[in-house]
Amino acid sequence: MEHDYDWREVEDRLYAEWLAANAFAPRDDGPSSGYDAILMPPPNVTGVLHVGHLLNGTLQDVLVRRAWQRGRCVLWQSGTDHAGISLQVKVEKDLQARGIDPSSLSREEFLGHAERWRDCHRDRILCQLQRLGICCDLSRRVHTLDPAYSRTVLHAFVELYRRGHIYRGRRMVNWCPVSGTAISDEEVFMQRRPGKLFYVRYEMVDAPGEFVEVATTRPETIPGDVAIAVHPADGRHANLVGRLCRRPFPEAPIPIIADEAVDPKFGTGALKITPAHAAVDYAVGERHGLPCREVIGPDGHMGILAGQELAGLDREEARERAVEVLRRRGLLSREEKYEHSVGISERSGVPIEPRLSVQWFLRYPKVDEAARAVERGLLRFFPAHWGKTYLHWLENIQDWCISRQLRWGHRIPVWYRPGWDRNDPHGRHVSLEAPPDGEDWEQEDDVLDTWFSSALWPLGTLGWPDGKAMAAKHFDCFYPTSTLVTGPDIIFFWVARMVIFSLEFLPGDASDASISRRIPFRHVHFTGIIRDDRGRKMSKSLGNSPEPLDLIDRHGADGVRFGLISSAVQGQDVQFSEERLAQGQHFCTKLWHACRLRLLQDGTTPSDRSSWEAIVGRLHADELNFVDRAILCQLFDARLRWDGALEFYEFQAGLQRLERFFRDDYCDWYVEVGKARRRLGLDCRASLAVQDLVLRHLLQLLSSAIPFVTQELWHRLGMGTERPLHMVPLPDGDFWNGALERCGIAPAKEEDVDRCAALREVLKALRALRTDVGGGGPIYYLPGTRWEDGCRELLSTLLGCGDFVALPAAGDRPVAVTSWGTFAMDHAANGREKLVAELGQLRRHVAANRAKLADAAFLAKAPPAVVEATRQLLEKNLALVARLEGLLGTECGRGKFF
Repeated sequence: MEHDYDWREVEDRLYAEWLAANAFAPRDDGPSSGYDAILMPPPNVTGVLHVGHLLNGTLQDVLVRRAWQRGRCVLWQSGTDHAGISLQVKVEKDLQARGIDPSSLSREEFLGHAERWRDCHRDRILCQLQRLGICCDLSRRVHTLDPAYSRTVLHAFVELYRRGHIYRGRRMVNWCPVSGTAISDEEVFMQRRPGKLFYVRYEMVDAPGEFVEVATTRPETIPGDVAIAVHPADGRHANLVGRLCRRPFPEAPIPIIADEAVDPKFGTGALKITPAHAAVDYAVGERHGLPCREVIGPDGHMGILAGQELAGLDREEARERAVEVLRRRGLLSREEKYEHSVGISERSGVPIEPRLSVQWFLRYPKVDEAARAVERGLLRFFPAHWGKTYLHWLENIQDWCISRQLRWGHRIPVWYRPGWDRNDPHGRHVSLEAPPDGEDWEQEDDVLDTWFSSALWPLGTLGWPDGKAMAAKHFDCFYPTSTLVTGPDIIFFWVARMVIFSLEFLPGDASDASISRRIPFRHVHFTGIIRDDRGRKMSKSLGNSPEPLDLIDRHGADGVRFGLISSAVQGQDVQFSEERLAQGQHFCTKLWHACRLRLLQDGTTPSDRSSWEAIVGRLHADELNFVDRAILCQLFDARLRWDGALEFYEFQAGLQRLERFFRDDYCDWYVEVGKARRRLGLDCRASLAVQDLVLRHLLQLLSSAIPFVTQELWHRLGMGTERPLHMVPLPDGDFWNGALERCGIAPAKEEDVDRCAALREVLKALRALRTDVGGGGPIYYLPGTRWEDGCRELLSTLLGCGDFVALPAAGDRPVAVTSWGTFAMDHAANGREKLVAELGQLRRHVAANRAKLADAAFLAKAPPAVVEATRQLLEKNLALVARLEGLLGTECGRGKFF
């Protein structure tokens, strides 16, 4: 067996073997303990995956491999999303870079370019996932624009329309000037930005020279003003209500009205009303029957109604020009710096423009049932606090704008009769197919919001609504799915909508039993968001994520997986650190070396480790001592902690327990005890059998987290070669109890573990004593020392000190006080002088720390973190002083310093 682990050779070879063996497809012979299905959140085909995708995929892979080990029939449904707005923007930029004007292309020509882009990047994403080692059945992967899935999406639209949930209307929407399309509220994030508050004077029509002053952050929208509003209870402006003032430009008289939507504390208490460009203003205009003047076009440039001075300018340029005009006319009284929240398009990163637009909207159905699913615990969130966020959104839900002004996506299945008003339902044909009468009907140009198609993911990937496809994909077995692993940032975009759509389209009533059958998944685990060193979310748009394939090349897939899991504390965001991946790589190397050492220890044959029964048959109760029994009990405890952690999706805590067992209990302790036994000439057959049992079980437990190195070691140790490790059943707790009881081990009792802990504590104390005194002479034990049976020789061998020597009193020798008794050693040459010098230096550090903490100026000016670090350093130095004083004795000044 090679000295070092070469993941570059192992990973590609093993994954090719798994694919050749069709090792990830659901078994045709039926499960031994039921069915499980997990939905992969379909990544957007707009580029490559980032580190956040790697974490999500790794956690899903852990759950899937664990389900395989438990005898489940597992489907991990994979696929990709067509990413409507994002992909169209990317393709348009690519075309422009190649000198092609996207607007010059027909719809069909543009879609051809988009499909080629998609296919290229879909292959790249698939490569990244395979390099990570995912065990999903890629033969069943789905793309949201596949013909069958597209038919599912269009069928859903038609059904929702027929049931009265979808309508077409003119409403205020969030408009992205860059993408040229409406976007939903959930695709807008609020960002604090520095700006200015401009105080503008509107002259009264009936009293020239008299003005009403208005504060605004957007003077470029003044041409769209149709009124000034004040609060009805604001006495400052009571005499203005019902009068007319003059809009600065283009000049026109506009009324002054009273409305409770006005905040009297903002600005001057008077609000300019621009219904076409602000949601609040639109609502005020509706209540007062005001007209709408659209002065900003869909491309973010000022329209003809903005007047000669602003028309044609970009909205940002128009703001500066409007200020110049106001200042020149003496209508700008003052301006102030003002930081305010601005709605930003998540897709393009520019401020959105509230805009009146004719769109298709969805009134959400089954909202009460979707809430009931979480309230009654039928659908559980991990961490649980996300349930409150989910319910809050449902309580405040607004109709969803589902149409997008794009060419890439699911074209809305609506046709309009030529010459008819498109708002007239009698002039529409809503169906999966075009009207059959031969007239020249015009199909709707808009496409559906990408999240509309994504909301059907649990249904469409399993064949709904086609009965034959549902049977072929085993809908009845795999629905509802088991666990969804996703990010909390799409709890509204995706999670809630999947729940609502599934409840709407699957037949049933509002009972708990019916809801439980119809919800798309039982559990949702929300991962933390991976952030860069500046605290920003890792994303493709920011370009702040390392290339996943480069990370795998440097640290191996197992190293990356281990590092990501060990970073992901449930309920917390993750600050990415490549050092964690290096630690994962080191863990895999240590596991390799531990197994290699086992192969070098004796001449046992692979058949001795080929099965649980073969290993257990080599264990005999009378050959096992308390150290052997303790390591098996500790392994059993680590297994229970791992299983328990995964039940609640605490991946990091579970893996940490396995790592601690392997490093501390097995490598640093049990393997070292085995070496000491061999040096003592003891029979080590029982110890080797225990090692084989530990390694076999540990490799199975770790295989869901680090599948490549565990699979390779499984083969190298001769533990099985006939099938992939994830398909080898993992013995359950009953098997463990039975096997250990036959060996005379009672896992529920911890006496052996306690005895081992005491022995390890004594060993640690004596090693520290030898380090402190710097000597290699004999170790003395004082009267009253209690020796555990069989431990004296073992302890001396582990220390390499020869036998212990009895001593009536320690005198001035340094001592170590343990639970077994007190031990002492002679000072090495010059050792005492070194300790005295070290003690003096530590005392000076303590004095300096105390002086700092007593200095009022230091406490007032130093950052809290620096003050706390000084306190901790003082405590550490005090502990070291006490230890050295204990070693040197009272004559060195113990107690005098304090």
